[in-house]
Amino acid sequence: MSLPPGFLDELRSRTSMVAVAGRKVIWDARKSNQGKGDMWAPCPFHQEKTASFHVDDRKGFYYCFGCHAKGDAISFLRETENMGFMEAVETLAREVGMPVPERDPQAQERADRRSELSEVMEQAVQYYRLQLQTAAAAAARDYLAGRGFDDASLARWDIGFAPDARQGVLAHLTAKGVAQQHVIDAGLAAEGEGGRAPFDRFRGRIIFPIRDQRGRCIALGGRAMDPNARAKYLNSPETALFDKGRSLFNHGPAREAAGKGQPLIVAEGYMDVIALSEAGFGASVAPLGTAITEDQLRLLWRIDPEPIISLDGDTAGLRAAMRVIDTALPLLEAGQSLRFCLMPQGMDPDDVIKTQGAQAMRALLEQAQPMVQLLWRRETEGKVFDSPERRAALDKSLRAAIRVIRDPSIRAHYGEAIKELRAALFQAARPAAAAGKPATGPRAFSGARAPGGRGRWQPPQTPRPTTKSSVLASHSGAVEDYLREAVILATCVATPAIVEEFESALESLEMTTPDFNDLRAAVLAGAGEPSLREKISARLGPECLENLFAQRHVAISASVRNPGDLEIARTCLAEELAKLQARRGVAREIEEAAADMADLVDEGLTWRLGQAAEALNRAARSENEDKTVYETAPNGARLNRDEQSALHDLLGQIDYTKRR
Repeated sequence: MSLPPGFLDELRSRTSMVAVAGRKVIWDARKSNQGKGDMWAPCPFHQEKTASFHVDDRKGFYYCFGCHAKGDAISFLRETENMGFMEAVETLAREVGMPVPERDPQAQERADRRSELSEVMEQAVQYYRLQLQTAAAAAARDYLAGRGFDDASLARWDIGFAPDARQGVLAHLTAKGVAQQHVIDAGLAAEGEGGRAPFDRFRGRIIFPIRDQRGRCIALGGRAMDPNARAKYLNSPETALFDKGRSLFNHGPAREAAGKGQPLIVAEGYMDVIALSEAGFGASVAPLGTAITEDQLRLLWRIDPEPIISLDGDTAGLRAAMRVIDTALPLLEAGQSLRFCLMPQGMDPDDVIKTQGAQAMRALLEQAQPMVQLLWRRETEGKVFDSPERRAALDKSLRAAIRVIRDPSIRAHYGEAIKELRAALFQAARPAAAAGKPATGPRAFSGARAPGGRGRWQPPQTPRPTTKSSVLASHSGAVEDYLREAVILATCVATPAIVEEFESALESLEMTTPDFNDLRAAVLAGAGEPSLREKISARLGPECLENLFAQRHVAISASVRNPGDLEIARTCLAEELAKLQARRGVAREIEEAAADMADLVDEGLTWRLGQAAEALNRAARSENEDKTVYETAPNGARLNRDEQSALHDLLGQIDYTKRR
């Protein structure tokens, strides 16, 4: 059976030589480098103890330095499994999900046709190269010189010029005996309308040959010299040689450079690729007039497991990055992803290299962001999340984006990364929202104000030796809050399934200690996961949870003694969060009122206000408070008798000040 040459090329590009050979050999872990696809093992074709069998996964070939066996995945199956050629092809095609073409007696004829068209393209390249030296190409030569091209670089890239003539290359090739239809089929000329004569597709343009991974010219790209041209850049149409969604500019040289350890860079156009390559970044490619397709992504991953997408620093560049993300997410596999390098505003890689040098470009590439960061940026940039509804909309869009990832392990890791970013965003937003106001939380006033704030509570600087180990000493006036926070966090750890239900409340909850802040972030990052304890221990150390659950008031809590009971956990969290909100609401009312009066009161009134606030704190700490008599505070909190007295005292001071 004769197969289309394109089919075998595609099959080889999709097949992992390491995966195929790995069924028959045991890789030498010390000698192999899996990240680069450079693997070594004892040869399966002859008896040996040393690892002389080498596989280059990027190129898709194997070679034994002992017995000199060599080939690709097809020949490996034929030799090790005693398969015929077609049986090996069909086996590999099934594994990579490619349908084998039906038997086609004309396949060889089409292969011959492709070879003929490839020869026509090479002749056209030589014609355009010669035209670049003519007087008609003076402006093109000046332009190229201004872009940094010298004779050597022009020759390396086979750059030419198409004169502004209706039949330039067409007349040249037909005069040399090439059939007119071959010139049209190669995409060099187009049929005239209404029976008119065919005409050149490329006229008045600088010509960039586009070659496949084997170096054969399959298409052309043309840059217009006329600023009023309808298209600044023009590519060949799709032909028997050229499928733009499955091709990359500079594919072959980039694959070779990546095999030597250079990072694979994906730029937007020919000039960027050429500038990068001339500056030392040889593993650079570009798609051809389209957004990056699934097939192009597979080609990229075949060269490098983590290509860097380099995009212009403008709105269009960012939009292009987002399109790539949508294409790539369903295709992600372990160890196979993308990174993104956005250029400075209004610049492309060519601009960066010319104005700032190759070192600046290298620094930008080293700062390339993982794809999850760009996904997060797309969903959050320029948006405000100051309401539950807006936060819920963000959650919905993020869940929809992650849901398309087929690999369950990668999907779980994306979810965890998004939760951490989400927690960081909303934690950072809270202080910003309260800018210009005293920070919320437990406060106590004293005659001398704390540095950097009006009456801001400060812990004692030198605790007595007899109280250093006391919880009361460690957390001062915030003891009650500390105890409630400990129960809340322990409940979440004991029953992880309840966390998502209280996620918003936990995010907005202020913690009294940095340790509790870290623990709360870890709880939110692993919300709903049964292995929450293990994740927290791995992240913060096992002593974090040991210290939390060792506290007596935590150990006796019903929600901790009944782990996994959603109803008990729900009741406990609702009650503890409500009590914290009520207590902190009263403290906040008093502090804000006192702050508003700061410029109106005298020293005596400041002292009396401090006494009123201290009475409130004493009442909140009382373990023997009378809970039978309550009054409602201005913010809806419920107050006991001592708290009522403190609040009435403060309100009296405010009323007295107004009358003055």
